[in-house]
Amino acid sequence: MNFGIGLVIALASMIGGYSALGGHLEVLVQPFEFLIICGSSLGVFIVANPFATIKDCGKAFVEAVTDKVPKPRDYLDVLSVLHALMRELRAKSRSEVEGHFDNPKESEIFKGYPKLFLNPDLVTFICDYGRIIIIGNARSHEVEALMDEEIETLQHEKDKPSHAFQAIADGLPALGIVAAVLGVIHAMGALDQSPEVLGGLIGAALVGTFAGIFLSYGVIAPIATKIKTVRDKQLHLYVLVKQSLIAYMNGAMPQVAVEFGRKTIPNKERPSIDTVENETSLGGGAAREAA
Repeated sequence: MNFGIGLVIALASMIGGYSALGGHLEVLVQPFEFLIICGSSLGVFIVANPFATIKDCGKAFVEAVTDKVPKPRDYLDVLSVLHALMRELRAKSRSEVEGHFDNPKESEIFKGYPKLFLNPDLVTFICDYGRIIIIGNARSHEVEALMDEEIETLQHEKDKPSHAFQAIADGLPALGIVAAVLGVIHAMGALDQSPEVLGGLIGAALVGTFAGIFLSYGVIAPIATKIKTVRDKQLHLYVLVKQSLIAYMNGAMPQVAVEFGRKTIPNKERPSIDTVENETSLGGGAAREAA
C-alpha cells in the first residue's frame, strides 16, 4: 500500500506545484515524447536481459507492490517445521526420517504447514541439508560454508530484477534528452511559424527531458530499491534455516537450535521465545487449529 501512496504523493506534489506556478497542464500531455522514452526504455530492457530475468522482473514488481515479505506467521511455520524435523532426526533412524526430505509433499511434518509449499526453493533448501545431516559425514563448518555459498548465489539471482530496473532508471534521463533533442529538431523545421507555434513545439520538446528525469528518479529507481528490500527480507528465511541446522549439527537440542534461528529474525517480526515454544510444542497446522 505504501508503494501506491508514495507514488500518488510524488505525482500530486509535482503536478500541484507546477499548477501553482501557473503552468498549463495540457502542455505536459505529449504522448509521442512519452512513446519515445518509454518505448526506447522497453527495447533496451529487452535487449539487456534474458527472458528468465524479464519474467522474474514481473514477479518481483508484483512482490514489491504487494510488499510480499515474510510475516511473523511465516517465521513461526519455518521454526516449527525445523523443530519437528530435528526431533525426528534425534529420535529415529535414518530410514524412518529420510522420507521427510525425499518427498516433503507426502511428509506429515511438511503437510502440517502447507503454506511452506508456496516457497518451493525454501523447502528444497531445507530438504537438501536435511539429507546431508542424515548422511552424517559432513562437518558443521563445511556445511555452513556451503550454506553461505548457496545463500549468496540465491541473493545474486534474486537481485537481478533490482539491477535490471536500476539500469533502466540510470538510462532514462539520457533517453529523455534524446526525446527532447528530437523535439527540438522538429521545432527547428517550423522556424517560419509564429512564435506561439514555435514556443509550443519547444515546450513539448522539453517535456521529454522532464519525463525522463521524473520517470527515472521518481518511479523506476524507487521500484528497484523496493524490489531489493523485499527480496533481501525473503532471504531471512534461509538464514534462519541455516543457523538452526548448524546449531543442531553442533549438538544443540532442537528447542535450543530453533532459538539460534529465531535470533536471526528482524526485531519487528521476531516472535517471542514463549510464542516459539508454544508453536513448536503443538506440532502442525491441525494441532494449532485444535488448540
